[in-house]
Amino acid sequence: MRRTWSPAAGRLVDRAPLVFVAVAAALWAGDAYFRPALTRQLSASQIVLVEDALIALCFIPASLRIRHELARLSWRDWLALATVAVGAQAFATVLFTQSLTYAFPAGAPPNLNVENEVYLLYLLQPLFGVVLARVVLGERRTPLFWPPAGVALAGVYLIVFPQDPLVPFSSIQHGQLIAALLVLGAVFLWASGTIFGRYALSDVSFVTTAAMRFTLALPVLVALNFISHRAEALSGFSTSQVPSFLAIALIPGLIAMLLYYRALSKTPASLATVAELGYPSALFLLFSLPAPVGIGAPLRGVQVVGAVMLVTAVTVLNLVRRHGVIRLGGWRARQLAAGRPPSGF
Repeated sequence: MRRTWSPAAGRLVDRAPLVFVAVAAALWAGDAYFRPALTRQLSASQIVLVEDALIALCFIPASLRIRHELARLSWRDWLALATVAVGAQAFATVLFTQSLTYAFPAGAPPNLNVENEVYLLYLLQPLFGVVLARVVLGERRTPLFWPPAGVALAGVYLIVFPQDPLVPFSSIQHGQLIAALLVLGAVFLWASGTIFGRYALSDVSFVTTAAMRFTLALPVLVALNFISHRAEALSGFSTSQVPSFLAIALIPGLIAMLLYYRALSKTPASLATVAELGYPSALFLLFSLPAPVGIGAPLRGVQVVGAVMLVTAVTVLNLVRRHGVIRLGGWRARQLAAGRPPSGF
């Protein structure tokens, strides 16, 4: 499989990579449409395991090219790929899912205080990403970065908390400490996945990076599933679940992650972590659609304002990314000076 990405599509992504990071993140929200039918029959760890396995199988046609790339990786590259797979793909999902069990306890009404706490702390992911980008990649933000980044974060905040923008700060006082620690662990691991994914993309293609995210996570997810369910780890599956599993694996899984890593290879991680706010924004806007797509929640004007703020901020950041809004230092600056751009596929 010599080529998996058309030249025209590649040029389009190259012109607006930050926009496509946001689009890919928005596609992740499609999971909310296909997953409910599965959650009534299977646990979260079972669903994630099957999803991961199906996506990993999709990379078999490219296995020879992937193996060729992997043969020349350094131990630092392997460490970066392992961090993405084990941290961002496996453990982060489990931690975040577990944090939501405190907000939506079985057999009891939702705890809105914990729900608000979870989603408020989720919005810290870009802040973790910015810090890690500086420490790991040597990215330095100029003053041009902060205003649109702040507008993006404020816009997403309005989308997630449209009723009363102050309610999350009062809710967090009555939240759950364990839930808070779980979600903080998840968003830190997701942020590290962005940073180390960007690191790996300097030496391997976006296809290989995506393939390793799911392949290396698979044995970890198998272990977690058997630890959680033991003898019942493989129970509850049926052929009627196949369409939902295929949809999750292909749309918010394979397609979204290939687009995400292709776009990430052409933009600094500090900018990408802001664009990833497209995920919670799309998720909460999806809730306003009628069933079965959404839950028929009212779409408020403040959410529309927030969406406009986010789109505007991401567009501005994409426009200024070529004008020194992020300055590269350390290993990345030396790499560019040596004429080693991120590899393609």
